[in-house]
Amino acid sequence: MDKKFEDLQLELASLVRYITSLTPSQTGRMLDRSGFLILQHIDSKGTASIKELATYFKLDISTMSRQVRSLEQKDYLARRPNPSDKRAHFLTVTSSGKEQLNAYRTLKSKRIQQLFGEWDEESLKQFTRLLQRANEEFRENNWEE
Repeated sequence: MDKKFEDLQLELASLVRYITSLTPSQTGRMLDRSGFLILQHIDSKGTASIKELATYFKLDISTMSRQVRSLEQKDYLARRPNPSDKRAHFLTVTSSGKEQLNAYRTLKSKRIQQLFGEWDEESLKQFTRLLQRANEEFRENNWEE
C-alpha cells in the first residue's frame, strides 16, 4: 500500500478517536455522536424519513431504526404522518431534542475552540473545506470490495 494513504488512514482514525473523546460520557443526559448527527441532519432539513437517514448515513434501515427509536424514547424526535403515503412517517426534532442538540453543539464547539483557537482564520477555513470535501467523498462513494 502507498505510504501516503497509510499515513492518511492513521490520521483519520486518530482524529475520530480524539474527537470522540472530547466529551465525557454523561449517560442519559448528553447525546452520543450518532444522536447528534441524526438530530443535526433532521433539524437542518426540517423533516426526514428513516429511509432518507439510512441512505444519507450509509447505514441499513434496521440500524437507523434502532437509533431513531432511542431518540424517540428520549422525546428528542417525533413522527409525523406522511400525507402522501399513509404507511410512512416523517421525523421532526422536538423542543427537547432541540435543547439537547444546542447543548451538544455548545459543549463540542467550546472544546473544538480550545483545541484550534490558536490557528489562524485561513488555516481553519482551509481545514474545514478539506474535511467537508472528505465527508462528501465518503457520502457519495459506494464501498464495494
